[in-house]
Amino acid sequence: MSGVSGTGSAVGEEWGARAARSRALAVLRVRGRALGLAVLPAAVAVVLYAGEVTGHFSGTGWGTARWVVTALAVVVLLAATAVALVVARARPAATPTVELAETAAPDLYRLVRDLADRLGVPAPAAIALTPDCDSWLEDRTHREHRTHHAGGGTGGAPVLVIGSPFLWWMRVGELRAVLAPVVAGTGPAAHPDIAAARRFVRGLDAAIAVPRTPGLDPVRRLGARGVGQVARVLLRACRGHAAEMERGVAAAGSERAQEVDYGVRIVAQEQVGLAYAGWDRLLTRVALPAWRMGRWPAKLDAGVVSALTELSRRDRLADGFSSRLGERPACDLLEEPGAVDEAASLLAARLFHGGPAEPGPEWSPVEWSQYPEEVVDRKWRTDAARLHQVLDGIDAAAAGPGAPPPTDGPTLTRVIDRLTMTAPGPAVGATAEAPVEAAADQDDHADLADSADSADLADSADLDPLDDLDDAPPPNPAADALAGALSALLAREEAAREARVAAESARGRTAAAAPAADRGATAYEDVGAYEGVSGPDGPLPLFPLQPPRSGRDLLADHVTAMVCCAAVDTAEAVPGLDWLDGPALLLGGERATDLGPRVLSLVEDGDPEPLRDWLARTGVRPEKPVRLV
Repeated sequence: MSGVSGTGSAVGEEWGARAARSRALAVLRVRGRALGLAVLPAAVAVVLYAGEVTGHFSGTGWGTARWVVTALAVVVLLAATAVALVVARARPAATPTVELAETAAPDLYRLVRDLADRLGVPAPAAIALTPDCDSWLEDRTHREHRTHHAGGGTGGAPVLVIGSPFLWWMRVGELRAVLAPVVAGTGPAAHPDIAAARRFVRGLDAAIAVPRTPGLDPVRRLGARGVGQVARVLLRACRGHAAEMERGVAAAGSERAQEVDYGVRIVAQEQVGLAYAGWDRLLTRVALPAWRMGRWPAKLDAGVVSALTELSRRDRLADGFSSRLGERPACDLLEEPGAVDEAASLLAARLFHGGPAEPGPEWSPVEWSQYPEEVVDRKWRTDAARLHQVLDGIDAAAAGPGAPPPTDGPTLTRVIDRLTMTAPGPAVGATAEAPVEAAADQDDHADLADSADSADLADSADLDPLDDLDDAPPPNPAADALAGALSALLAREEAAREARVAAESARGRTAAAAPAADRGATAYEDVGAYEGVSGPDGPLPLFPLQPPRSGRDLLADHVTAMVCCAAVDTAEAVPGLDWLDGPALLLGGERATDLGPRVLSLVEDGDPEPLRDWLARTGVRPEKPVRLV
């Protein structure tokens, strides 16, 4: 029986490898056709000159044809040489990772080499970690990768990239089973045809990005765009063959890996899905609020274990997963798991939020024990301060210049009263930008004029007969006006943050470009030398965690923050951390889970009674001013 299985595995592996090699040859044929097309005018010119020497092509017409074809051949050869140089020298994209030297993880390197020996394939050249739930092989044989990555591949072997959450949640046997199909891919990757096809495709992809390289003068940028267009055509011609080649490589690796820990791999795949769910929840619910406050959790991978353990406690479907925690975790294969976790956590903040590459006064780590006080409480009070800033702007715009500030202070009652207004004043009905400007500079009379003009435009728009076709007005227009002003203020704050990070990136690129210019390097060679921000084209994150939120959602969050501040200041509540839901309000040691629907009732419908009943039951005093940031 085992012989049948082994035969089937060998046949499947051979089929996958042969399919991959066949597609690699198709990719190389595209390269060969492009080369042939480039030398075709030169070949025609050689034929014409040979005809002149032998006397077959003589006469004025043939002489003109020779000069025209010769000029065309020179132009085409120069253009082809430029394209070939850019494709060969452009730095291919590389995933930002945490490099693991063998001295930092000798047991992990030993495990991978033993796995490669059992599979009969070359061992990966190095190991790196990525803050994501995935693993793959990455070719870093390009000279720029060897320069900028200390753990980059040496020789022709690729680098094994492992998702850092796997090391903390999986056991050693499970990690070995999950990595087996990935490591098995080094066998087909060593084939010369497949390696050459991959280099060609990566070079084309890198050449397309060269025109976006900062610092190019107009002439070089124009030439880079021409090269990019040629590379785009070639990449489109070989894209299908390259995709099928990678499928063949994956099929060959999967078939070969069935010989190693196949039964354990079935169980380990369940842990992959569970780890992905816990990692996504941890990033969006727990880490993202901290990142927005200028703090980054320093132990994200350890937090995955806590989050998934909490999930197994709540969900009976996940019962039994926590019993695995008695076995040896894969993070024990590292010499210093804490330092590696901290580096992976900082990289996650760069990738998913666009934070700085290094810690600083405005970008400092936070431990999980400090999270409730340093992140949750501060977030609530910052949101509450922003909400009252918008209210102050609206009140100032309505009262006019020189009016005294409101005397009720930052109270929850003020927010509830504003959201329950049945007929908002003229300033509330104006555009969102006017209240925000008034809050920033209440003495600027131009802002009041802009607000009045906007109100006049709104009034004139009401005369449009097409408005009769609109839907019914929202049940709480006061909430809409407040949500619009709040969205405008948040947009300004985000734009200011992006401007600061962009300025830091520009300073870093300038500092990195000076040594490159001294040694005569081209602009596209050293574009990746400075990685001050995560985004390749600016300060934006590579993988944003959440899409833009609506004004109503932002307003509900800010009202909830105001309620939590009032509860902490007047009802002896405390901020807490829920591993699956993020910031939490603890009343008597228990999480307040019934607050959200009551806040939504106030924001969406303008009905304050459910929230007032909750405040009376929990002992929160809404008329008392709260402490703001």
